[in-house]
Amino acid sequence: MKAKSFIVFTFLLSFSSIIIAQESFDRTQVLKQMQLANNYFMQKWPDVGKTIITNKERPSNIWTRAVYYEGLMALHEIYPKKEYYQYALDWANFHDWGFRSGNETRNADDYCAAQTYIDLYNLEPDSEKLKNTRACMQKFLHTPQNGDWDWIDAIQMGMPVFSKMGVLEKDPRYFQKMYEMYMYTRNKEGEKGLFNEEDGLWWRDADFDPPYTEPNGEDSYWSRGNGWVAGALARVLSIIPEDAPHRDQYIDDLRTMAEALTEVQREDGFWNVSLHDENHFGGPELSGTALFVYAMAYGVNNDLLDKGKYLPVIEKGWRAMTEKGLHDNGFLGYLQSTGKEPKDGQPLSYDKVPDFEDYGLGCFLLAGSEVYKLENGFY
Repeated sequence: MKAKSFIVFTFLLSFSSIIIAQESFDRTQVLKQMQLANNYFMQKWPDVGKTIITNKERPSNIWTRAVYYEGLMALHEIYPKKEYYQYALDWANFHDWGFRSGNETRNADDYCAAQTYIDLYNLEPDSEKLKNTRACMQKFLHTPQNGDWDWIDAIQMGMPVFSKMGVLEKDPRYFQKMYEMYMYTRNKEGEKGLFNEEDGLWWRDADFDPPYTEPNGEDSYWSRGNGWVAGALARVLSIIPEDAPHRDQYIDDLRTMAEALTEVQREDGFWNVSLHDENHFGGPELSGTALFVYAMAYGVNNDLLDKGKYLPVIEKGWRAMTEKGLHDNGFLGYLQSTGKEPKDGQPLSYDKVPDFEDYGLGCFLLAGSEVYKLENGFY
């Protein structure tokens, strides 16, 4: 081999080795970041049944904690550690696999916990585990109203439960009822529905329908609220069969939202709490960012979104959260407290502790679970 050719060959071989190492580092690093954040929380909350006290005392199976366990089960799926499974199982057992307001509740915030109950059941079936979930969810199949999800957060709390029940029970009625409830929120809630097809984004609830505007005169699109919808669409598509009815509707809406969200991503990779008014409590916000990263990464991983277009968006978002939001001890900064609009829980900062730390972590773990699956990674 000639000297020049040997040098070129050696360079290409070295370059290929670097690329392979970087790809390997991608997954290793993402998993470490997920575990760091999760371990911080598990160590802070060793008692799964401990009540949550903020402005009042709440049980630990409310929606904020249920969203955390969604994320934990996503972490367990890619890294099935016994400790994670046991932590979720202990939580379900403590609450007798039930809901804060009993089986008669129609509030998606209450039955959100069923997402994890069903996941745990699938790992180790026992009919007693889902006695409450079945009692709670079956009533939706026999009642005509579809307007229960009158705030868009409920789409994420509720739709995956219907999806999982449809698959578990082999009952397409759950898919149909879910679609009817989703489309009611989308097209009818308030005066004209909560989805603005022109902007590709959602108003949080009827209180924010036009003529309500942000200070700059734009429509009010709250980051985390839109994140709940984008995340729900991704989760539903990951659960329902390929031939499930109305699947194309969810794909179209995910694509529409991804397009709109890409246009308003901040330069630093985060999204603002107000998607169309960067000056209305502008600044990094982690929960909405995590849900957008999760939904887009799912779309790329499943050939629903163009990798060339969205991978840079995903990378910027993940890097923002892990390099600017994730502390060395696993605490997540820039997380907006509970609420429904940009002003709630303000101001945000790297060190500020929100009223609830659990749901933001759940969103972060969901995002990480899909970033982890990205082919070839981006490091």
